[in-house]
Amino acid sequence: MKISAFAFLVSAVLMAPNLSGQVPEEPASFNHIQSTYSFKNGLTAPFPSRYGREAVYSDELAYLYFSKQLVAPKEGANAGSIVNGQPIVWEAMDIDSTGRLRPKRGRFVGGAPAGPGVQAGATRGGLSFGSRVVYLSYTSPKAQSAILSIKGNSSVLINGEMHTGDPYNMGFLYIPVQLKKGLNEFYLRGASAIASLLFPSKPVQLQAEDMTVPHIVPGVQTGKQEAAVVVVNTANKPLKGLRIQAIVGGNSQETQLPEIPALSTRKVAFVLDGTSLTTKGTYTGTLNLLQGKNMLDQRSFSIEAMSPGEAYSSTFTSEMDGSLQYYSVRPQTPGSFWEPGKNALFLSVHGAGVEAISQARAYKSKDWGTLVAATNRRPRGFNWEDWGRLDALEVLGIAKQRFQPDPSKIYLTGHSMGGHGTWFLGATYPDKWAAIAPCAGYPTMKGYGSADGLIPDSSGNLYEQRLLRSSNQSDVIKLATNYKHHGVYIFHGDDDRTVPVRYARQMRELLGGFQPDFVHYEYPGGSHWFGDHSVDWKPLFDYFQWHERLPDSSVNSIDFTTAHPGISASSRWASILQQEEILEYSRMQLNRNRVRGLIQGTTQNIRLLELNLADFTIGTTVEIRLDSMPAVKHIVGTNSDKLVLQRGANGWEKGVAPTAAQKNPQRYGTLKEAFNNRMVYVVGTIGSKEETAWNWNKARYDAETWYYRGNGAVDIITDKEYSLEKYKDRGVILIGNKSTNAAWPLLLSDCPIQVERNLITAGNQRWEGEDLATYFVWPLKNSSKASVAVLTGTGDKGNNAAYANQYFAGASGFPDYMIFSFDMLKDGAKHLKLTGFFDTNWKL
Repeated sequence: MKISAFAFLVSAVLMAPNLSGQVPEEPASFNHIQSTYSFKNGLTAPFPSRYGREAVYSDELAYLYFSKQLVAPKEGANAGSIVNGQPIVWEAMDIDSTGRLRPKRGRFVGGAPAGPGVQAGATRGGLSFGSRVVYLSYTSPKAQSAILSIKGNSSVLINGEMHTGDPYNMGFLYIPVQLKKGLNEFYLRGASAIASLLFPSKPVQLQAEDMTVPHIVPGVQTGKQEAAVVVVNTANKPLKGLRIQAIVGGNSQETQLPEIPALSTRKVAFVLDGTSLTTKGTYTGTLNLLQGKNMLDQRSFSIEAMSPGEAYSSTFTSEMDGSLQYYSVRPQTPGSFWEPGKNALFLSVHGAGVEAISQARAYKSKDWGTLVAATNRRPRGFNWEDWGRLDALEVLGIAKQRFQPDPSKIYLTGHSMGGHGTWFLGATYPDKWAAIAPCAGYPTMKGYGSADGLIPDSSGNLYEQRLLRSSNQSDVIKLATNYKHHGVYIFHGDDDRTVPVRYARQMRELLGGFQPDFVHYEYPGGSHWFGDHSVDWKPLFDYFQWHERLPDSSVNSIDFTTAHPGISASSRWASILQQEEILEYSRMQLNRNRVRGLIQGTTQNIRLLELNLADFTIGTTVEIRLDSMPAVKHIVGTNSDKLVLQRGANGWEKGVAPTAAQKNPQRYGTLKEAFNNRMVYVVGTIGSKEETAWNWNKARYDAETWYYRGNGAVDIITDKEYSLEKYKDRGVILIGNKSTNAAWPLLLSDCPIQVERNLITAGNQRWEGEDLATYFVWPLKNSSKASVAVLTGTGDKGNNAAYANQYFAGASGFPDYMIFSFDMLKDGAKHLKLTGFFDTNWKL
């Protein structure tokens, strides 16, 4: 019966009016598409751009477009700029046999074909001279909504509105857009693309290509589970009161859904009941999208039941944004010894483009521990930094609670990008692991580079130097002495052409200077991936089995470095609570003697230091000698005694822990910090029609990007809907300024940075004009952990300068505040007005 109904639906669609003049092709992603327009011709030109892993960016196309200097694209015409002394010329494109738009005459740099030694898309000093733009157009017979299906591009500008792209060709990105009657223009950032417009016959649909679905494992993981599916809203108003009914094996579960904003997509979680799936196999479930008594859409989906011992996936609700995520498990060998607190736990972090379930399946079960694989939020995600780092920590915490491992047997490993993740997580949280094993990994994004761009090593511009300082925690070379905490097994194929073996040798030489406990092994003839033993290497796991993490009470020497206490503040029994210079490197080298009642050592760039004295006997007088300064004495009063020391002009003295109103490890600043704690976007609606429209589109653009990069979902509300009580302890992303966002006085009245139309002030400094933009962070009132991030401009040009969202790029550095002008789009860092960090009291 279901097959007949579906066949009838397809027949109805195929007979629907064809608005594009082309034969419609019903995509598998949607039920209700009446016609499809595939882009088969276009134009392309190389516009200089710099979208690297730092806050400074430039974009020649955006500069020309938003300053109304862009000449109408035409084949052979000058696009209005110069690259390498040659004019930028629009070249014709058509589709190849795969339907992908490509230049008719090959690739070009500047106005000439790329020749020997000149690679199209080459990057020089972070500036992508060959970064191409694709121009497409569509003439619509009327104003109407559509769904843009696109892949191969990093972003797309549609009639002046920014939308995210699909640079990794994942194929699941569908963007609701509002077309105007007449000419509609699309500027895609990318060398080639596949693009089409889908015209829906219904305003709301389910998109089942990008579902998150757990496995059912009889006896292990059954009953009610959570999954997620994408809802697409092409209407010009938000959708409220939606429900999903999930039917699996005859069992039905219904879930209320959050609001879906106008012209948006949102991945939503729902409950299913897998109780009846008792044998291994692939089953078909049904999703019904309901509103009141109406069924708006229906989709089928697959769900697998696994046998005990097979790798499987589990889902969980992330505290970052409240979205549904998953992790995968390779269970311990069935029938082997297991007892709470006795077995090992292995955290494996995958390479670029790899799903967590594929990572878990690359390993055979071990008889002495369980392996879990985190997702990094997506197969490419955040390079295991930023929200990829937090995902790894979330999964580690869940796995510890679920599998109850021996705390001394926690291990970390990963391959390729996950090899970088292993280096990064191993240095950032060194006291969590008994040993780590990076496989085919590179230590830093700065050293390796990526498709997202490069980080320059330094800058002669003071303001840009502060931006670069924001990325200090990513430079694990500067954190390398943290590897003293645990064993290190470096594994690499000696013929790896993707991540050259020189990175393994670089780390071997570095560790050789101070680390007595490491192994370096190069697999003879090994490429980047030479089979599952690229990760499931017996000598590596033998090395793990020889290592145990000592309890804190048995560790009397600490050598720990961090650049960002908000990311990593502690090692064992000592914590860096505040720095003297924000986000510069801080180091503590401490030794303790509990018999003598002595802690001594040296510190660098530490303002507040906390020592946990729990391992000293109550009543002991502990003497602390730091940096050859006068000693501080303290009598241990309880078995949980913690001593805070403050460095002053005359040396170290007893201090107090920072309050919630001051910078502390729970809330230490930088813009990205606000994009946690189940962030909510608050859109300004009290400005002009144009200002409000920009605010909404900026929020949608960020939500699209967060979904694509981080498999995430965010609430988007108006300024008038926001209250501190309703959204308590949730991060706020405020779009708009004091003149356009009604929530500004509530959230930012005490902030030293103020923004309104045509004016930004920061303390006693002021800048006037409608071409200014700013990103900054500020503590959320009545919260000890959440922050407010402001993304705004002073006018049309300022807003358009603030469109870019490089803060979602893994390892990109953003300080507490940056103020810049529209001309940064053309000339980069020279148009920074102010950058920096609030002090420990959140003062300029």
